[in-house]
Amino acid sequence: MTDYDVIVAGGGAAGVGAALGAAKAGARVCLVEKYGFLGGAATNAQVLAYCGFFQRGEDPVQVIRGAGEEVLATLDGMGVDRTAYRSPTTGNWIVLLDPERLKLGLDRVLADRGIDVMLHTRISGAVRDGDRISEVTLAGMDGAFQAQAGAYVDATGDANLSLVAGQAMQVGDGEGRLQASTVPIRIGGLPAGLRIDRQKMQAAIAEFNHRSEHKIDRHDAGIYTKVTGTNDFWWLVIDRAMPDLTSASFTKAEQTGREMAHTLVEVLRDTVEGFEGAWLAQTGPQLGIRETRHPAARYDVTHDDVLSGRQSDQGVARAAWPIELHTEAGKPIYEFVGGEGFFHVPFDAIRAEGLENLYYGGRVIGADPHAYGSIRVMGTAFGTGEAAGVAAALTSGAGTAPEVEALQGALIGVGALV
Repeated sequence: MTDYDVIVAGGGAAGVGAALGAAKAGARVCLVEKYGFLGGAATNAQVLAYCGFFQRGEDPVQVIRGAGEEVLATLDGMGVDRTAYRSPTTGNWIVLLDPERLKLGLDRVLADRGIDVMLHTRISGAVRDGDRISEVTLAGMDGAFQAQAGAYVDATGDANLSLVAGQAMQVGDGEGRLQASTVPIRIGGLPAGLRIDRQKMQAAIAEFNHRSEHKIDRHDAGIYTKVTGTNDFWWLVIDRAMPDLTSASFTKAEQTGREMAHTLVEVLRDTVEGFEGAWLAQTGPQLGIRETRHPAARYDVTHDDVLSGRQSDQGVARAAWPIELHTEAGKPIYEFVGGEGFFHVPFDAIRAEGLENLYYGGRVIGADPHAYGSIRVMGTAFGTGEAAGVAAALTSGAGTAPEVEALQGALIGVGALV
């Protein structure tokens, strides 16, 4: 039996935020990640941008600091330009990423905080004792073993810890509808200084749809950019509808996505000047999953919370990304944050319903189907993850959940914005 103050499930932005927040609050922390690297969708699904660090507007206004800022500073020290970049397609401010340096940077920042990281490991079981989780089973390369903590954070994205803990949950929007997944692709072999003509890319999509039985629905040519530090081209244009959470559906989405990516590059080589020597450098390692399960929280952030830019004396994290819904593959719908350009995530949105020592970070926090389109992005996940990690550390130390004022003070003490 291994003992910790806080165990964090998931090593994406929310899990890293939670582990850093808990460690800075004085907890002994273990972070469990199923892949052989950290980073979440940025490294396992090639989503090469942090969205949600900044408000929308003419100038970038940062709303996520604390653990997220610590990661950005680490990347800056490794030569990654963390300057806010305004997407010409959406007008949103993002931070472009180098996935390999991100993997290494996250290893370093967690090691500097003394956090035990267990890669190639997942939580396969949990013992629920009344209103608390008393222990979990960790399954890794060396078999399964039990671990205990005073508090836990589910930052898995898919609510895996909550699932094995028996928490009630909702699939998709409550009626089973899931946001589409995506297959970002990286294309190499391009000449330096190549200018991308959107009309030519749109024509290539039309030709692709003529050749392929699987169609691309982003007729506007989607979102694309150069990969930082390279001549490679990154393109988010292939979406896959997800009818359910079965392995069969995920297998089909992965396999058809790969087929589409290879065919699309063939079309580019044949039809777009400058792409004659192009090759498919990367898909994956997996498709980008936007939505799966939502465990029961004590409060769900609402559509109106986002549209009104609602601020609250119960707030423990800021969120500023627009509502971005992908209910229909390839046809995103945007709604923008009102008020001052950000809204608060209240404490109860990161608290598990019916469990006193389980907290949520990232896309498993409480949110209605519209608000979910805003809170799920990685920048916001750093903020909600850090709030969950600090709350877990305080819970582990005291045996009970903190008062919101104490949590807010502790978050400010570790550099977060609330």
